[in-house]
Amino acid sequence: MAALSPTSPVALIGAGTMGAGIAQVAATAGHPVLLYDADIDAIKRALDAVTGHLNRAIEKGRMDAGEAEAIRTRIAPVATLEELAPAGLVIEAVVENAEIKVGLFKQLEEILDANAILASNTSSLSITELAAPLARPPRLAGMHFFNPAPVMALVEVIQGLETDPAIAAILVDTAAAWGKSPVLCKSSPGSIVNRIARPFNNEAIRLLDEGATDVFTLDAVMREAGGFRMGPGQLMDLVGVDLNWDVANAMHDSFFKDPRFRPSRIQAEMVAAGHHGRKTGRGWYDYAEGAEAPAPQTAPQADPPSKVTVRGDLGPANALIDRLEAAGVKIARTDGPEGHLRIDGHILAPTDGRMATERAAGPEGPDLALFDLALDFGVATRIAVAVADQANPATRTATAGLFQAAGIAVSFIDDTPALLLTRTVCLLTNFATDAMMQGVTDAAGIDTAMLKGLNYPRGPLAWADALGAARIVTVLDNLQRLYGDDRYRATPLMRRHGWSGRPFHD
Repeated sequence: MAALSPTSPVALIGAGTMGAGIAQVAATAGHPVLLYDADIDAIKRALDAVTGHLNRAIEKGRMDAGEAEAIRTRIAPVATLEELAPAGLVIEAVVENAEIKVGLFKQLEEILDANAILASNTSSLSITELAAPLARPPRLAGMHFFNPAPVMALVEVIQGLETDPAIAAILVDTAAAWGKSPVLCKSSPGSIVNRIARPFNNEAIRLLDEGATDVFTLDAVMREAGGFRMGPGQLMDLVGVDLNWDVANAMHDSFFKDPRFRPSRIQAEMVAAGHHGRKTGRGWYDYAEGAEAPAPQTAPQADPPSKVTVRGDLGPANALIDRLEAAGVKIARTDGPEGHLRIDGHILAPTDGRMATERAAGPEGPDLALFDLALDFGVATRIAVAVADQANPATRTATAGLFQAAGIAVSFIDDTPALLLTRTVCLLTNFATDAMMQGVTDAAGIDTAMLKGLNYPRGPLAWADALGAARIVTVLDNLQRLYGDDRYRATPLMRRHGWSGRPFHD
């Protein structure tokens, strides 16, 4: 199936940030672009924004002035919907309201050629429901770009129940011809990215609500241990706490109040108070002039251990031992069923979803600390640690000294199930298997979407393969048991891979 010809006009309806960005992408690919908005001033602002973006590209040497001028001249503002009649593809990027979008598409069906393609940039609405009232439902598909559209690579091409597969294929090829990384998926609330990414924000808020730690420490752990570019607090402030709240509620409603999508009361309080993030000057962080974000909780420097005994397999944390040895720490190794480190009678183990206090009441003994996951223990610069309530104060000091010897800062948090990064990653992988199980897209599509759409450090199913599905199921089962909450239930697909040992990627 061929991409849309570059000679075919592309129309954009909605001249906001997204509409302007998509118009620039299409014009850069050589298409004549028709830009419409009911607000004439919005069109002017959009053209100014495109000009500014192109000028910055010239300054950075990414294009010459002639190329930039050609792109600008391909974007033509229009004053009426009727002027969009020549378009072979119309992409709407208007307000996220189904009634408004359907009304617009009905008007377009009266104006456009019967072979024209209609596409919605919706981030959460059902393509099937948008198409149902139309005269030609097979001609409508989703074409969801990510902000800023000229920069972000991902385009979700969303196929509703009535969408003609040939139309979806044209949009996939067209997005690829525009230099994007398209992923085809079926219509589902939130498509791929907004569906799978929910735990990154929702579970962070739950951890903050429970007093596990503060937002500054949580964000630091997600960046410095998890490899994420931003922590959830920073990301919500950038996107808008209020917008995130609206999406959280829409997803909860769309999945018929499934507890996995349940929003948090603390976020409702922030929205009510007007703490919407950067745009209001205050969200999880204070953006007032001169305000500085408090530093994350970091343990004071402690003496390094002279000797560490490693028992069994530490799984993802095995690279930590190499760092300790490189730092001159003497390592002894013994066999055992559960991997842990022993320092002068103090035990340090990776979390399995249980609380440190629960485990300390068993055979591991009272002087127990549990440490969190890291994307790569060979390069991580921070780790979260929880200490059992029964532990001697020296356990905390010994733990800090061990990680600090490897060049890793320690953030002690309250004893909370599965800690911070482990809980988040296990839930992200579980949401990914749920989407895969329901046929939204395949494993490669899921990981591509999360890497290209949100700049994740690793695709969730690649992360599941690295951790092992059986380990993830153990963490989820412990979370569900401790909370008694169905939001932590492991999917049947995750359990199957845990039993079989099969990876999600061949």
